[in-house]
Amino acid sequence: MYTKKIYFSGGDFHELQVVFEDLPGVVKVLPGYIDAFNVKSQANPEPIEVEKIHGIEVEFNPKKMDLSMLMDILFSVMNPYAENNLGVYYNSGEDEPQIELHMNFIANRGRQPAATSALLTINDTTLNPKFSRKCFAVCGRLKNFSVAEDEHIDFLKKHPEIETEIDLIKFKASLKF
Repeated sequence: MYTKKIYFSGGDFHELQVVFEDLPGVVKVLPGYIDAFNVKSQANPEPIEVEKIHGIEVEFNPKKMDLSMLMDILFSVMNPYAENNLGVYYNSGEDEPQIELHMNFIANRGRQPAATSALLTINDTTLNPKFSRKCFAVCGRLKNFSVAEDEHIDFLKKHPEIETEIDLIKFKASLKF
């Protein structure tokens, strides 16, 4: 079976593992540590390098699960407009255009078009920096992924008594595939 891998960071990697592990087409989810380069966002367009941030590796079958669906799920449980180390990392150059397109969509979601076909802008609140929001979610090319220690793998399954920021029961109930 042909599979692909994508890497996500943000929040608690134990929670992210649970969010993605039972999705159709997802083969395996591992928590670990991400090193990446050429990382950028709308809020910080200058490329930076990140090292040893908590994240997950999602191995998926692209015939059953689309990369943009995985990113939609990530952005439904994590706020891309808050500073929370939210990131999408790839190791395949063929994924870069789709990821950058999706990140551009997320960065500009909810904004009015800059101008009409007559070059007339009406009530454009994005002209005032006070009212514009910044997308802090980043994307970049993966340099290395190190699988977390054994005690972190399936941590929430081993410790169901731990409270999570994400309402995982409500999240799983809301999925419709």
